[in-house]
Amino acid sequence: MSDGSIDIAQEARRQVSEIPLGQLDPAQPELFSGDAMWEHFARLRREDPVHFTAESAHGPYWSITKYNDIMAVDTNHQVFSSADGIVLQSLESKAENAGRPSRPSFISMDPPKHDVQRKAVSPAVAPANLHLMAPVIRERAGAILDALPIGEEFDWVDLVSKELTAMTLATLFDFPFEDRRKLTYWSDMMTNPPGHGVCESWEQKRREIGECFDAFDGLWNQRINAPPQSDMISMLAHAEATRDMDPHEYHGNVTLLIIGGNDTTRNTISGSIYALNKNPEQYAKLKANPALIPSMVSETIRWQTPLAHMARTATEDFELGGKLIRKGDRVVMWYVSGNRDDEVIANPDSYIIDRERPRNHLSFGFGVHRCVGNRLAELQLTIIWEEILKRFPSIEVVGEPLRTHSVFVKGYETLPVIIHGRN
Repeated sequence: MSDGSIDIAQEARRQVSEIPLGQLDPAQPELFSGDAMWEHFARLRREDPVHFTAESAHGPYWSITKYNDIMAVDTNHQVFSSADGIVLQSLESKAENAGRPSRPSFISMDPPKHDVQRKAVSPAVAPANLHLMAPVIRERAGAILDALPIGEEFDWVDLVSKELTAMTLATLFDFPFEDRRKLTYWSDMMTNPPGHGVCESWEQKRREIGECFDAFDGLWNQRINAPPQSDMISMLAHAEATRDMDPHEYHGNVTLLIIGGNDTTRNTISGSIYALNKNPEQYAKLKANPALIPSMVSETIRWQTPLAHMARTATEDFELGGKLIRKGDRVVMWYVSGNRDDEVIANPDSYIIDRERPRNHLSFGFGVHRCVGNRLAELQLTIIWEEILKRFPSIEVVGEPLRTHSVFVKGYETLPVIIHGRN
């Protein structure tokens, strides 16, 4: 007698196998919101790991789906440039933004300009500053958890993941603490297409993002006229490489820091609850041995892969996997696929919190654009789970999550849970 989940997997494989290979297009938000993209990537890894999609809602692009090929692209910034953007943008979005000024951030720059701008904000997430932040994060994480209802259903994303992320972002920016939830709201506004999440229309999107930039312009004006401080805005305002940056560049960096500091951590916090509930033997293992928390955190970051891809543009003709990528072609590194490559990661579809090499994943990227806040993300996740295990015998997921409608942010809009009691 077959397991129902196996039947579902077999049916998904059959359906995907019937699509002509040349028409396979993994960049469909519906696949991600339905958690139905896995077989698309599995087939590409098997049959066409460097795959060209000629027609899609995002225009033509290459899919890089295997771990080592992704590494080859990610570490070759000379050939694969970030300057045309690091996200696979829909044709609709391109049309809406046509004629509007671009807002480059250091992640969408190539060296040397990338290096000097990144260097300006790096101290905020350097080990010394993280050491100072850790007690603050722990205190706030504890306050969030102590306020959670017991014995009744609530949305984990809203009350925990968003709240902790908002608190941490507000600390990094020295943003008015009472307005901290604006930061997660603006992040959602930036990443959601109209009709999904908080975003209802292009007009609303432009208006709300404009309000975000106005608020951060105000912070810039405050900080540049005050002595240097340890928050990211003050660092940008006072660093020699960034203090005279174009306003559009500043807005681009604000966008990067808000999204980068929000979505990755927030969706991994939610992903950890979901993964442990889907794998109760791993949850039991964690509760029996809290020393596994750091390893569990890394495994969750791999298993969740909170940012599904990064995009590049070829600056010259380049051969990869026997395929000729032409100058000007868009190239998409599917981290979400590379993290499930069984040639590099053993049993990649399984969630195993005590793997031998749990940090051997692609979720933070590699090369010059490796996530600047990766250690902060790990720190937040480690602290929240240390505090969870102190307080609650278990947290039960009581329904399927509502997933993000995006090919970029792989996360959760809602996750219903119940906490039945305290320790």
